[in-house]
Amino acid sequence: MSRGEGILLRNLTVIRRLVQTLVVVFLLFGAGVVGPYAADKVSGAWPALTCAFDSQSGDYCALVPLQHQSTHRIGEAVVGGRDLATGALTMGLTLGTFLILFVLLNKAFCSWTCPLGYFQELLALLGQKVGLRQPEGLPAGAVHRTRPVKWIVLGLLVFGIPLLAGLGVSAGGFSNHAPYCEVCPSRFLTTLATADPSQIRVSLASPGAAFWTGSGLFLFGMMITLGMTLRQPFCRVCPMLALQAAFRRLGLLRLVKRPSSRCDKCGLCARACPMDIHEIQSSTRAGDATMADCTLCGRCVEMCPERDVLQLRYAGIKVFGADPVYFKARNRAQRRWEAASLVGWWRRRRAGEGRA
Repeated sequence: MSRGEGILLRNLTVIRRLVQTLVVVFLLFGAGVVGPYAADKVSGAWPALTCAFDSQSGDYCALVPLQHQSTHRIGEAVVGGRDLATGALTMGLTLGTFLILFVLLNKAFCSWTCPLGYFQELLALLGQKVGLRQPEGLPAGAVHRTRPVKWIVLGLLVFGIPLLAGLGVSAGGFSNHAPYCEVCPSRFLTTLATADPSQIRVSLASPGAAFWTGSGLFLFGMMITLGMTLRQPFCRVCPMLALQAAFRRLGLLRLVKRPSSRCDKCGLCARACPMDIHEIQSSTRAGDATMADCTLCGRCVEMCPERDVLQLRYAGIKVFGADPVYFKARNRAQRRWEAASLVGWWRRRRAGEGRA
């Protein structure tokens, strides 16, 4: 066996998707393993989108308790004159649990464990296989305009509106103690995956309920539509990514760059990045390159032809680095994968039937 063939047996993307599959199955159906009463106590603050509306879930994400605590522990404490310190401590415990888990894997929770991220990758693969045109990525201007959205969503839907709800600000019926959960695509995805269609509806109980449930369904539909042609469309505006970005310097897993004089020439790392982080190509600063939108999927490291220019390091120890031999074998495999599509197979089949 050649070194290149051996390397492909350790294809990082294949390994990552196997890990994703196993973790996502647990997160969707884990209550059957840990029991229905323990299912929401594995952490209660998972650093990726897992939904509390999924009755079979093995866990749920930190955004769920943070919204409720903003309403009931902070906002209502202020209005009711209760002990605000207790509410702050409760929220601190949720963030503390989140951080304990987050430090272990850093932003890799997004690309290695998130069910919604996994689903978007499957959508992109499906789009490619049915022959839909898929641009290499968004233009740099569009990427920069999109980046602030995740911070706005985090501030407004996870903390802002829930806090106003606790303070008694009704905002014409549009105030909500868990507005992000109302629009999160994971709510619809994970419940559907467990054969529960109850969330696919628009509530007409009030104008506010109609707005939130309708917005959620619209966003879910947009994600499915865009996901067939654009890599990771929802991840770009996800508040969990913003929450992770705020603490990314604490994580043990890092993307590290050792710039080379050839770094700004090929652009393969930027084209490989599903989040269109063009700065990974142009950055001349050595050291930690785990940027705010990076999900530590490792694609840029795989597609870098210069030895160890890009590396994934855990607690300072290299666990995976760019390698020219790996790159050549991986690049050939990628081209073969991209060349295979259902449309091409169908055309070849019809051509064969015509000759017969």
